[in-house]
Amino acid sequence: MIPAVMPTYARYDLAFDHGEGAHLWDAEGRRYLDFGAGIAVASVGHCHPHLVEAIRDQAGRLMHTSNLYNIPGQEKLAQRLVDNTFADAVFFNNSGNEAVEMGVKMMRRYHYANGHPERYRVITVSGAFHGRSLAMLSAGKQEKHLKGFGPEVDGFDQVAFDNLNELRAAIGPETAGILVEPIQGEGGIRPMSKEYLKSLRKIADEFGLLLMFDEVQTGVGRTGKLYAYEWSGITPDILATAKGIGGGFPLGATMATEKVAEAMTAGSHGSTYGGNPLAMAAGNAVLDIVLAPGFLDGVQKAADQLKSGLDEIARKHPSVFEGARGTGLILGLKCVDGVTNGDVVKALIGNGLLSVPAGDNVVRFVPPLVVTAEDISEALSIIEKTSSEIEQSAA
Repeated sequence: MIPAVMPTYARYDLAFDHGEGAHLWDAEGRRYLDFGAGIAVASVGHCHPHLVEAIRDQAGRLMHTSNLYNIPGQEKLAQRLVDNTFADAVFFNNSGNEAVEMGVKMMRRYHYANGHPERYRVITVSGAFHGRSLAMLSAGKQEKHLKGFGPEVDGFDQVAFDNLNELRAAIGPETAGILVEPIQGEGGIRPMSKEYLKSLRKIADEFGLLLMFDEVQTGVGRTGKLYAYEWSGITPDILATAKGIGGGFPLGATMATEKVAEAMTAGSHGSTYGGNPLAMAAGNAVLDIVLAPGFLDGVQKAADQLKSGLDEIARKHPSVFEGARGTGLILGLKCVDGVTNGDVVKALIGNGLLSVPAGDNVVRFVPPLVVTAEDISEALSIIEKTSSEIEQSAA
């Protein structure tokens, strides 16, 4: 008999009772270090007092009204995002998938409004993951996600990762824009170089295309800047953000420059829940924390400590890991052939550390941004111990 909860997840046999900072406790009282953060969602840690109080206070006053009415929290959060990014306008939605898909709609709408409705196709790169709606599965083109859900939604052309010649060759009269993740998360913690991103900006400008960044996983301080594009020295036309922006509360946003956003007139898009008062209280509380003086410097310091430790572990255990990769607090260890990332994740759980599997046989580490030096030292000790145990079991 099928369970009441639809069996779409291959879950670990764990259930958590409460959390604090970078720690979770199960019902039996065992503590775990959480370097998965709900897949990069718990940006300010579990049960951050400021976030908890903001949600509690707003829930006691007003949770939802719909976008038929003005929502002051939206105006506040949108203005803060505009003031701290490239964007001129923001639309609030509920998830990363929605944020990315709206960005694709905006590409099409922009060209339609400027007299080129034939321009609707979007170029993506191999290894991409942009969400699980039919359109976003088709954008990512990963067989493991698309299987059984065909045919693909038309409108997406994929080229090889880091191959500018192939990308240029894919541009045609129907091309509307380019969609990439500055660091592929699900694809295996694969950063795009500054030079590659700068070239994408030049190509987009040359051909009159829009450049969109999917920063659902890399945004809101994850790389040590508010958004990862800041490291590249260029700006996109559209950016999708989610995950960490709500700190655990479902929230996403699509940000854009004025030239793109002005095509989105009344009735062109909407959301029942998107940007409701409760979500806005969470988002504003997260920005209070992340934009505080010195916070992002702390993220970079923590990232340096974690990356250095992962590099050393990979060097000491070449029969387990090929190497470490990533930047900021979105890092990974690539397993060698014969060692599967899923088995490593399970072994780490057994030793008290939570991580997340990613593509390309990578074990992903995306701890809360408030992770301490002591937390990182403990995590590295667990990874070291687990690596030795894997080596011994294979001997």
